[in-house]
Amino acid sequence: MYVPKPIDTTDIVLSDDIQKLTELIAKNTHERWALQKINDGWTYGEVFSYENKTHPCILEYESLSEGDKDYDRITSLETIKTLLKLGYKITKD
Repeated sequence: MYVPKPIDTTDIVLSDDIQKLTELIAKNTHERWALQKINDGWTYGEVFSYENKTHPCILEYESLSEGDKDYDRITSLETIKTLLKLGYKITKD
């Protein structure tokens, strides 16, 4: 049985600037996901249907529920924390 083993990032503390970056990346993550779905022939639908290729989250990030936004936020936050854990630096020119 598969047991996920992500890199432990619990010791990584993010600055306020990086916390703000997380939201921007979360929005972009959603935009990329939605674009890929649309390119694959999916459209917005109130009910998810693999058969009809409809998904209720194919809409603007701002229109998503907080729960759906949290999915993208967690992905973004953990990506940033993983980069920092692996020794990468995040700088802004």
